[in-house]
Amino acid sequence: MTGIEPAMTFHPRPQAGTPTPWAFPAPERTTLDNGLTVLHCHRPGQELIAVEVLLDAPLAAEPAGLDGVATILARALNQGTDTLTAEEFAGELERAGATMDAHADHPCVRVSLEVPASRLERGLTLLADALRAPALPEHEIERLVANRLDEIVHELANPARRAALALYGELFDGADRLSRPRAGSAETVRGIDRAAVQAFYAAHVRPATATAVVVGDLDGVDLPGVLDRTLGAWTGDKAEPSTSAPVTADDAARVIVVDRPGSVQTQLLIGRVGPDRHDDVWAAQVLGTYCLGGTLTSRLDKVLREEKGYTYGVRALSQPLRSAPDGSGRVLLAITGSVDTPSTAPALADAWTVLRTLAAEGLTDAERDVAVQNLVGVAPLRYETSAAVAGTLADQVEQGLPDDFQAQVYRRLADTGTAEATAAVVAAFPPDRLVTVLVGDASQIAGPVGELGIGEVTVVR
Repeated sequence: MTGIEPAMTFHPRPQAGTPTPWAFPAPERTTLDNGLTVLHCHRPGQELIAVEVLLDAPLAAEPAGLDGVATILARALNQGTDTLTAEEFAGELERAGATMDAHADHPCVRVSLEVPASRLERGLTLLADALRAPALPEHEIERLVANRLDEIVHELANPARRAALALYGELFDGADRLSRPRAGSAETVRGIDRAAVQAFYAAHVRPATATAVVVGDLDGVDLPGVLDRTLGAWTGDKAEPSTSAPVTADDAARVIVVDRPGSVQTQLLIGRVGPDRHDDVWAAQVLGTYCLGGTLTSRLDKVLREEKGYTYGVRALSQPLRSAPDGSGRVLLAITGSVDTPSTAPALADAWTVLRTLAAEGLTDAERDVAVQNLVGVAPLRYETSAAVAGTLADQVEQGLPDDFQAQVYRRLADTGTAEATAAVVAAFPPDRLVTVLVGDASQIAGPVGELGIGEVTVVR
């Protein structure tokens, strides 16, 4: 020991700045000469640019017997172009520091790109080439079909996925595309070949009915010029945007047991359809549903998890289906979770008690306040990244909503009172209008569940 203590220099503690009000970013709109609609949003500091392209290729447009062709097309878009093989295309994306993905859902096919701002033009060039002239090579289509067939086997073995397939099949008429698996069944996917994918592409992928969303730090970027040289070079025929059929569902109370002999757990999925984002009740419905099952402190979790120990967690949620400004769209309202097999009937009985008590006594002001804080207070954190903002803006386009919709939702959530939230969630989850799907051992759960009086029980295998 020398007895000499090293000197330390402490830098001054940074001082917090003056907080400023937060609002969901407002995009600007433009239309390219080829008819492509573009929404762009400057987000200072977000050097990773997020791009979402929405293609007017809804699942309802898939040819009869070819459910899943939209998914195969989406997965094939990054498998090469008229000038690049699949391997070369992947290499070019990597050199640009970019990632590209795509998926198909009921409203449209969505293609996502993330690329550093310094390589935005290169990334958009690759994206534009994939949209303009995808190679759709036969061997890659065959590989994607085989992969999808393998996925189906795993989906049918997954209790949560099996419950979702059963619920959609129960709620919607068999002729409605909503009733069938989004990415197709084994029977339909086997019939998909390169010609089918090419035909679906030719019929539905064009700039005139597409929308691109670009979000990130655009400072110093000549965005109009970059767009003209990239996505603006994509050409196609003019066409009218597709329209969606009204969503109708049969929510007569009933119980479907998907038999899994020997299962030690039961997967629960309880649902019906309800108002979508175009309805004035939307904000109150979101708030009330959050109080019911949006977090660990929600009513369902307090009873089923904390008090009874039936489950690790149960959630109430809403899932967009098809949406339209005319009010004909709907969302799936659902309660989901899993319990051990002997607790299936007791857990359902307690869930129905929660719903009936909620209808009789309403939410508390404390529940409402916590939900508002959790939903509104964390919004700035939720939208820290350009991808999160781009995804929400794309959701708004997909669902035919105004550009300021998300900003208005947070204001409406903050203004929604306890009584309004109660009325909305009680209307969303009426105990006598719920379809219950249980994936578990029918020999153990069908009888006790039938005694609850929550609907006629049908066992399927």
